[in-house]
Order: sequence, then structure tokens, then C-alpha cells
Amino acid sequence: MCSRHRVRAVILVVLVWWTIGGCVNKARAPIAHKSAVRPEHVTVHRADGYRVSRAPRRPTLYVVQRGDTLYSVAWRFGIDFRSLSRWNHILDPDLIYVGQRLRLNAPLKKANKAASVPGVAKTPKAATGGNVKQAGSRAKKQSTPRRVVWSWPASGSVQVVSTASGGKGIEILGSRGDAIKTAASGTVVYRGSGLRGYGQLIIVKHSEEFLSAYAHNDHLLVSEGATVKQGQQIAEMGKSDAKRVMLHFEIRRDGKAVEPLEYLPRR
Repeated sequence: MCSRHRVRAVILVVLVWWTIGGCVNKARAPIAHKSAVRPEHVTVHRADGYRVSRAPRRPTLYVVQRGDTLYSVAWRFGIDFRSLSRWNHILDPDLIYVGQRLRLNAPLKKANKAASVPGVAKTPKAATGGNVKQAGSRAKKQSTPRRVVWSWPASGSVQVVSTASGGKGIEILGSRGDAIKTAASGTVVYRGSGLRGYGQLIIVKHSEEFLSAYAHNDHLLVSEGATVKQGQQIAEMGKSDAKRVMLHFEIRRDGKAVEPLEYLPRR
């Protein structure tokens, strides 16, 4: 009897082991099948919604739109505003008009200086009345470079980023309504939302070399042409054209984006 019980116990163990093994194999089959699937390509986006990519190719001409200033056009295409003014024979960089066609590249050296480019005006037409866009009318022209002393434009955690146009900048995270302050004294040369990817934007001219930008604001507290002092509040933090509340801050030197952390004081 004992031997019979032992045989039955062995048979029972074998049956149980065989059943468990079959279940395990069935459970693993779908996993093995999934591993053979080719993964899809994933496009990486920045946390604020910008897609990191190369700067778009600069067109030959740009037609001035309502709300543009010479400084905002230069900023859009990464050009020194002085070069843009010189290429288009603009005597007053604070005056452009709607419909004006601006050359965005230096003329060829071999070209006849007296020759004109079709569609490019040599001087602003002040007779356009209400279509004229003025910016920085109170700015004083400086004959010598002025040293710019920088300070932080907002409080909050910081991360270094690249803009949609391939430039450099920092994001300062905060809460809606936090004070945005000018990082150095200067003149407001742009106020608006005409630059895609920047939301409610302010651009301040600090010298013939340096401009700074304050993007994604909720409310703008200064007007174009206003003279501002370092540390003066110019806007309230928001998330216009962004997915989170923050200040996107940039510094341009001679039209080119530079690393803001190399100019701002250590905290």
C-alpha cells in the first residue's frame, strides 16, 4: 500500500510540474513577440514646448509687418541691428514702416554702390502716417561702447536651454505674477507678441552692443521707447506661448546670442 501511495504521489508531482511549466511558457510568449517589434522614432521636445532644431535659413528679404521694429526684425533673424540698418541705408534705426522690404544679408562687395536693389528702400518714408512703427525714440546714440553691469531679472530655479531658432538662453521658473526686472539699464525697443515662440516679449537695448529679451510674460508694464533702470519691474511672469510659468531670458551681443550665465553675477 505504501508503495502504491508513493507512485501516486510521484505521478501527481509530475503532473503538477508539467502544468506549471506549460503556463509559464504561455505567459512568456507575448513578451517574446513584443521584443521583435521595431520601435518607432520619437521626436524629443523641450519642457516648455519648443522643439530643439537648427535655426531656419535666413530669407533674402523681409516685409515689415505691423508691430515690427528694426530691433525685433534683427532679433528674429539673429542679425546685429546696426548691420540691418546699414544694409538698408536706414538713417534712423528707430523708424521703419509697414510694407517696407528689408534686406537681410550684406550686399555683394563687387556690386556697384550706386545700384539699388528692387523693392528695398534706402530711407524710411515718414509720410506713411499711422503705419509707421517707432521704437526707442528716446534712446540716445552712443559714440563709445558702454560697459553693461548685469543683475538677475527674476528669482527662481534656473536651467540653460536652446531656443527654437538655435540661440542660447535660460529659463527661470516661478509663479504667475512674479516680478520680471530689467537686468541692466537701457531703453525698451520692442514690446509685443509678434515673435513666434516668445509669447508676450520685451526687448531692452542696453548699449550699441547689448540687447536683452524677457519672454512668456503675463503682463507687460512698460511701453516702447521707455527708459528703464536696472532692477526696475517691467513685466509679470506668465506662460504666454509656453507650457509652464517661467521667464525665458536671453542676451544678444552684436546680434548673436551669448550664454547669460557668463554675464549674470553668481547667486
